[in-house]
Amino acid sequence: MVKNSFISVIPQEEKEKNKGSVEFQVFSFTNKIRRLTSHLELHRKDYLSQRGLRKILGKRQRILAYLSKKNRVRYKELIGQLDIREPKTR
Repeated sequence: MVKNSFISVIPQEEKEKNKGSVEFQVFSFTNKIRRLTSHLELHRKDYLSQRGLRKILGKRQRILAYLSKKNRVRYKELIGQLDIREPKTR
């Protein structure tokens, strides 16, 4: 199991003062999601962890929807840095 496979995008000083920022919340949810995903690859029948993963995914999805409505530039930068969504092509 890989614990710290995700490299921090946000500097340490910025983390300390902006723990409530949208970017920090998405960043921490993404870390949790990646950690739970690697756990579930080993333990496929851990249904409680699956439920927790779905809850965290929903929270992150709602926060990202909020950010995309409020500030499209910050949203695009964040998903680019974290590499979490495929850009939609219409």
